[in-house]
Amino acid sequence: MSQAEAAAVSPLWTLGLLRSELSLTFRRWRTLALLGVLAAVPVLIGIAVKIETGDGGPAGGGGGGGPAFISQITNNGLFLVFAALAATLPLFLPMAVGVVAGDAIAGEANAGTLRYLLVAPAGRTRLLLAKYAAVCAFCLVATLVVAGSALTVGALLFPLGEVTTISGTTISFGEGLARAVAIAVVVAASLIGFAALGLFVSTLTGSGIAAMAATVGLLITVQILNTIPQLHAIQPYLFPHYWLSFADLMREPVYGEEVLRNLGLQGLYAAVFGSAAWARFTAKDITA
Repeated sequence: MSQAEAAAVSPLWTLGLLRSELSLTFRRWRTLALLGVLAAVPVLIGIAVKIETGDGGPAGGGGGGGPAFISQITNNGLFLVFAALAATLPLFLPMAVGVVAGDAIAGEANAGTLRYLLVAPAGRTRLLLAKYAAVCAFCLVATLVVAGSALTVGALLFPLGEVTTISGTTISFGEGLARAVAIAVVVAASLIGFAALGLFVSTLTGSGIAAMAATVGLLITVQILNTIPQLHAIQPYLFPHYWLSFADLMREPVYGEEVLRNLGLQGLYAAVFGSAAWARFTAKDITA
């Protein structure tokens, strides 16, 4: 094949490789099970709030450290979207991403299919980019599954209408819904740094289970470090530190400083660990 022919085929092959990776990721039973568990979380929260308020109890505590969204659910079902994202983001969503990212390369090596995927004109860099794009797509789909499930349950169990922001002002339901979509996108983007970290871990071993366990273990460790007051000096540099800053999008006017810090930090993690994954993967001896 001439260089001109190879250049013409390259974009088509890249697109086909990306489609193949997306199909492989979302057709796995493990992926579907993870999405099913994530979809169930808003259902459980909605039912719990409905039962509690039905018994005459309070509508949920707003005295915790996170955004006080649960106490608003009974007044407006749209708040179930924000409460569900706040509940799943610290652990459930990133754990699901960690499983998918950790298995991306190591799972192929463990199954003995990695060498076949590297047959020209695929190449290691192109394959790694396709894997990372598929993991990022999972971040978005997983977040939208949580938000969609929460919106459906919230509409079925609670009234919908004008939305009271954290600042105490009132906005229309349409604007509230638009902010819910923006929040879901921000939450999905909050996971791209951790996705790159998981992909890097996946290039270090040929065992998919070991890579998934190590990635989830890193998540839990960093989350613990983020809660220790004595480590406040390093906490702003930990990838989950600004995850819950999406609550600022429900202020009036919108306060976006910490949201931008979060997105910048995720971009930095994605660049650093994405580069580390590329350096490791392109120099790695592929025997399986």
